Amino acid sequence: MLYRSLIFVPGNNKRFVEKAKALQADIVCFDLEDSVPLNEKNAARKTIADALTWRTQYKSSFYLRINSLDSDLWLLDLQEIIRNGIDGVVVPKVNDQVQIKNIDTQLSKIEDTKKMTKKSIKLIPSIESARGIVNAYSIATSSQRVNAMVFGIFDYLYDMGLDYIENDDMEKNMYARAKLPVDAHAAGVESIDGIWQKVDDTQGLIRDATIAKRLGYSGKSVIHPTQIDPVHKVFVPTQSQINWATKVVEALQQAMEKGQGLGAFKLEGKMIDAVHYKQAKAILDYTEHSKSK
Repeated sequence: MLYRSLIFVPGNNKRFVEKAKALQADIVCFDLEDSVPLNEKNAARKTIADALTWRTQYKSSFYLRINSLDSDLWLLDLQEIIRNGIDGVVVPKVNDQVQIKNIDTQLSKIEDTKKMTKKSIKLIPSIESARGIVNAYSIATSSQRVNAMVFGIFDYLYDMGLDYIENDDMEKNMYARAKLPVDAHAAGVESIDGIWQKVDDTQGLIRDATIAKRLGYSGKSVIHPTQIDPVHKVFVPTQSQINWATKVVEALQQAMEKGQGLGAFKLEGKMIDAVHYKQAKAILDYTEHSKSK
């Protein structure tokens, strides 16, 4: 799949959750953490769970950002929302591999209870502290569920006691931001850069995304729909992604078009299924559309 854009959508805003059906982001992440006040957590869980009833209407991968592992809310988030249709979980403020292993264990229990495919729920740890940066590689390799890591720049700066200085090249090439994609690549997972706060500053967003791409990131977190297209124009599919997508489509297209539903099977030693076919088609369609412009 593509990881060019991950957009956060407040889970307590029914209008935003509904409008997310039309978003063209690669990952739509419904938030239960920072954007949702404590007294609205329960309502947000219900809104997100209800949205899964209409999962086929959402074009993007469907992720959930749970509450911090330091809270007493994250397990309830998983228990009430995890079900067929959800693709993965963004885990905020991850400091070490033990936290991911704990979540992996809980997800396995939920998958068994709800008779879901084992290990079907993926994990994207959000690295937001000095400890998280130091432990990034071990976090990325702590579970086969981990398919990407995201850099939480503002919480990291707060943890370090640093001020955010816009357009400061020294800061934008800081050690932590450069280290994360290296660790992710070494672990065989993707990396997603942090947000650009100024929604109206498209040129600043493009500059920041371009730096992230040069550092090795696969994509960028966004906070507004208008940021999706500029980010996608920076993070175009790589040749290896195009090659993978071509093989998947060639392997599955006939069966998918005939509606045979073959389920999962191996391609070059890895399991692929209808979800991978959808992702592969998106890569090839985007590539073809880009060539026609």
